[in-house]
Amino acid sequence: QVQLVESGGGLVQAGGSLRLSCAASRRTVGSYAMGWFRQAPGKERDFVASITWRGGSTNYADSVKGRFTISRDFAKNTVYLQMNSLKPEDTAVYYCARTPNSYGGSDSSNYDYWGQGTQVTVSS
Repeated sequence: QVQLVESGGGLVQAGGSLRLSCAASRRTVGSYAMGWFRQAPGKERDFVASITWRGGSTNYADSVKGRFTISRDFAKNTVYLQMNSLKPEDTAVYYCARTPNSYGGSDSSNYDYWGQGTQVTVSS
Protein backbone atom coordinates (compact mmCIF):
# COMPACT_ATOMS: atom_id res chain seq x y z
CA GLN A 1 0.00 0.00 0.00
CA VAL A 2 1.44 3.36 -1.04
CA GLN A 3 0.71 6.28 1.21
CA LEU A 4 1.20 9.94 0.37
CA VAL A 5 0.73 12.62 3.00
CA GLU A 6 0.75 16.32 2.09
CA SER A 7 1.42 19.20 4.42
CA GLY A 8 2.34 22.87 4.33
CA GLY A 9 -0.82 24.45 3.03
CA GLY A 10 -2.35 27.56 4.57
CA LEU A 11 -3.43 31.14 4.08
CA VAL A 12 -1.01 33.62 2.54
CA GLN A 13 -1.24 37.06 1.02
CA ALA A 14 -0.68 37.62 -2.68
CA GLY A 15 3.03 37.79 -3.43
CA GLY A 16 3.87 35.48 -0.56
CA SER A 17 5.37 32.01 -0.49
CA LEU A 18 4.52 28.54 0.76
CA ARG A 19 6.30 25.21 0.61
CA LEU A 20 4.24 22.06 0.32
CA SER A 21 5.61 18.68 1.33
CA CYS A 22 4.55 15.20 0.29
CA ALA A 23 5.89 12.36 2.40
CA ALA A 24 5.82 9.03 0.60
CA SER A 25 5.94 5.52 2.02
CA ARG A 26 9.10 3.53 1.32
CA ARG A 27 7.39 1.41 -1.34
CA THR A 28 6.96 4.49 -3.47
CA VAL A 29 10.62 4.98 -4.20
CA GLY A 30 12.12 3.53 -7.34
CA SER A 31 11.63 4.24 -11.02
CA TYR A 32 8.60 6.41 -10.50
CA ALA A 33 7.66 10.00 -10.95
CA MET A 34 5.78 12.29 -8.63
CA GLY A 35 3.43 15.09 -9.43
CA TRP A 36 1.46 17.93 -7.92
CA PHE A 37 -2.04 18.77 -9.06
CA ARG A 38 -4.55 21.32 -7.83
CA GLN A 39 -8.30 21.70 -7.83
CA ALA A 40 -10.15 24.95 -7.27
CA PRO A 41 -13.84 24.96 -6.26
CA GLY A 42 -16.07 24.10 -9.19
CA LYS A 43 -13.13 23.37 -11.48
CA GLU A 44 -11.35 20.30 -12.74
CA ARG A 45 -8.14 19.01 -11.24
CA ASP A 46 -5.20 20.62 -13.05
CA PHE A 47 -1.59 19.62 -13.42
CA VAL A 48 0.96 21.80 -11.63
CA ALA A 49 4.35 20.06 -11.81
CA SER A 50 6.05 16.68 -11.95
CA ILE A 51 9.49 15.27 -11.23
CA THR A 52 11.12 11.98 -12.08
CA TRP A 53 12.29 10.27 -8.93
CA ARG A 54 15.69 9.06 -10.17
CA GLY A 55 16.80 11.71 -12.66
CA GLY A 56 15.04 14.72 -11.21
CA SER A 57 13.70 15.89 -14.56
CA THR A 58 10.91 18.40 -14.06
CA ASN A 59 7.84 19.55 -15.92
CA TYR A 60 5.62 22.54 -15.11
CA ALA A 61 2.30 23.96 -16.11
CA ASP A 62 2.70 27.25 -17.97
CA SER A 63 0.73 29.06 -15.29
CA VAL A 64 3.35 28.32 -12.62
CA LYS A 65 6.61 28.38 -14.57
CA GLY A 66 9.14 30.69 -12.98
CA ARG A 67 7.18 30.83 -9.71
CA PHE A 68 6.94 27.21 -8.50
CA THR A 69 9.74 24.70 -8.05
CA ILE A 70 9.33 20.96 -7.53
CA SER A 71 12.09 18.96 -5.88
CA ARG A 72 12.66 15.66 -4.07
CA ASP A 73 14.69 14.41 -1.13
CA PHE A 74 15.78 10.78 -1.39
CA ALA A 75 16.68 10.40 2.25
CA LYS A 76 13.29 11.63 3.42
CA ASN A 77 11.19 10.07 0.62
CA THR A 78 9.64 13.48 0.26
CA VAL A 79 8.65 15.69 -2.65
CA TYR A 80 8.36 19.43 -2.24
CA LEU A 81 6.59 22.22 -4.08
CA GLN A 82 8.06 25.63 -3.39
CA MET A 83 5.53 28.26 -4.38
CA ASN A 84 6.65 31.88 -4.72
CA SER A 85 4.90 35.03 -5.94
CA LEU A 86 1.57 33.47 -5.14
CA LYS A 87 -1.57 34.86 -6.77
CA PRO A 88 -5.24 34.61 -5.74
CA GLU A 89 -5.80 32.32 -8.72
CA ASP A 90 -3.42 29.80 -7.13
CA THR A 91 -6.04 29.16 -4.45
CA ALA A 92 -6.95 25.47 -4.56
CA VAL A 93 -6.57 22.14 -2.85
CA TYR A 94 -3.17 20.78 -3.81
CA TYR A 95 -2.67 17.05 -4.27
CA CYS A 96 0.47 14.99 -4.44
CA ALA A 97 0.39 11.90 -6.65
CA ARG A 98 2.61 9.07 -7.86
CA THR A 99 2.80 7.59 -11.33
CA PRO A 100 4.47 4.28 -12.16
CA ASN A 101 5.80 5.68 -15.42
CA SER A 102 9.29 7.09 -15.38
CA TYR A 103 8.65 10.48 -16.99
CA GLY A 104 5.82 11.99 -14.98
CA GLY A 105 3.74 14.28 -17.11
CA SER A 106 0.47 16.16 -16.89
CA ASP A 107 -2.09 13.41 -17.48
CA SER A 108 -3.77 12.72 -14.14
CA SER A 109 -5.05 9.34 -15.38
CA ASN A 110 -1.47 8.07 -15.34
CA TYR A 111 -1.18 8.62 -11.59
CA ASP A 112 -2.25 5.72 -9.42
CA TYR A 113 -1.79 6.94 -5.85
CA TRP A 114 -2.98 10.25 -4.43
CA GLY A 115 -2.67 12.09 -1.17
CA GLN A 116 -5.57 13.59 0.72
CA GLY A 117 -4.82 17.16 -0.38
CA THR A 118 -3.82 20.35 1.40
CA GLN A 119 -5.62 23.68 1.10
CA VAL A 120 -3.79 26.73 -0.20
CA THR A 121 -5.59 30.05 0.00
CA VAL A 122 -4.09 33.24 -1.41
CA SER A 123 -5.75 36.48 -0.39
CA SER A 124 -5.64 39.61 -2.53
